[in-house]
Amino acid sequence: MISRRNALIAGGAGVVAVGAAGVYQAGHDKAEPPAPPSLDAQGHLLWRNWSGVQHAYPASRAAPASEAELAALMAKAQAPIRAVGAGHSFTGLVPTDGTLVSLDRLTGIAGWEGDEARVWTGTRLGALGPALAEHGRAMANLPDINKQSLGGAMGTGTHGAGKTLRAIHGDATALRLVTAAGKVIEADAQRNAEIFNAARVSMGSLGVISQARLRTTANRRLHRRVWAEDFEAACDQAEGRWAQHRNFEFYAIPFTGMAANISHDETDAPAIARGPDTDTGILEILRKIRNLLGFSTPLRKALGHALISTAKPEEAIDEGWKLLSTERPVRFNEMEYHLPVETQIPALKEVVAAIEAHRPDVFFPIEVRRIAADDAWLSPFQGAPRGSVAIHAYYKDDYAFLFTLIEPILRRHGGRPHWGKLHSLKAAELSALYPNWKDFLEVRRELDPEGRMLNPYMKALFGV
Repeated sequence: MISRRNALIAGGAGVVAVGAAGVYQAGHDKAEPPAPPSLDAQGHLLWRNWSGVQHAYPASRAAPASEAELAALMAKAQAPIRAVGAGHSFTGLVPTDGTLVSLDRLTGIAGWEGDEARVWTGTRLGALGPALAEHGRAMANLPDINKQSLGGAMGTGTHGAGKTLRAIHGDATALRLVTAAGKVIEADAQRNAEIFNAARVSMGSLGVISQARLRTTANRRLHRRVWAEDFEAACDQAEGRWAQHRNFEFYAIPFTGMAANISHDETDAPAIARGPDTDTGILEILRKIRNLLGFSTPLRKALGHALISTAKPEEAIDEGWKLLSTERPVRFNEMEYHLPVETQIPALKEVVAAIEAHRPDVFFPIEVRRIAADDAWLSPFQGAPRGSVAIHAYYKDDYAFLFTLIEPILRRHGGRPHWGKLHSLKAAELSALYPNWKDFLEVRRELDPEGRMLNPYMKALFGV
């Protein structure tokens, strides 16, 4: 919904830009990135992640149908052995020229212990929601995208949004780990506690988690609200909104001076359908504004602000698993850091200012969330709550600026990287961020002394 006034502003900006637009567009509507060959010289089939920046040609692929099959496979598989979920990690966690293990046949709810569900870790989060709902239960929280497997989400510290809500692994109360030697270990806070502390966020480096026991909550309806406001106002109000709402996050929209807020709160009100996806259309508008007016930040901001400021608020009421995640058909590459809560907003403002000063090609919104603390050794939220800032780059565009321009800001503000998102940190830097880093490495060596679970990327990550 665009007001008459803002439509006139938009039209005026277009007239001013008409002489330069063709030249600018030619350099900013890039072609599809070239794909690697489908087969390598040995005839091995290509594996590629969702965004296309990671690929490999595994010598062997396996999809065990039972935990016993998985254990037998692990004992004899060609190393490096890497487990794969939905391929939504942007870092080099999965690529291997050895064995690629899919848990797509180990899915569903294996049983219940009170209100805690034992879930096979090949289960996709999008399928787990309705499966739990059949029993009147739900996950406390969900990430922005629900296509990930449970194992992949736990292994990388994937999270949703909510000041009092933990990341996915934070609600795991027990797990079953199949080691590289094929041994099955049960672990929780009492049994094999060190393994439990290490394995909940371990990027598949200790073995393969076949099953996890998860806390669940009553399956309640949530009231979802989406509204736009000025970026500075969103920053000023964020702390209060994190305290007020069950779930709250916002998106800073570079080159518009605007932000989009999203809140979810429990309700007993009747359901209101969510309606069709609007995010994809908004992204396309932002891309076209970038192409048209990227040469002039003032004109681009005027048009972007005019359009976003009159966007109609959205509301929906439904079960949480239907609302908390969003479809993301437009591919991107992403960097996300988790910061001390007191530095989150200052870091965000620096990131937005740096992008607007140096990267006119960026048009994706920046996601801003808050996550509760947990005690997993390599959890980015270990020891204290954290605030996340996630920067996206369109999959056709250069993303090197994430390392050169953005990462130094996030590191300077005390950030820890999301394990599945782009970052440049290696063992020397990571060891200073995690109090239990050496404890983790010791458990890792005990469970996998030959390093069969480590590909080259992970060897550099752990200093092996």
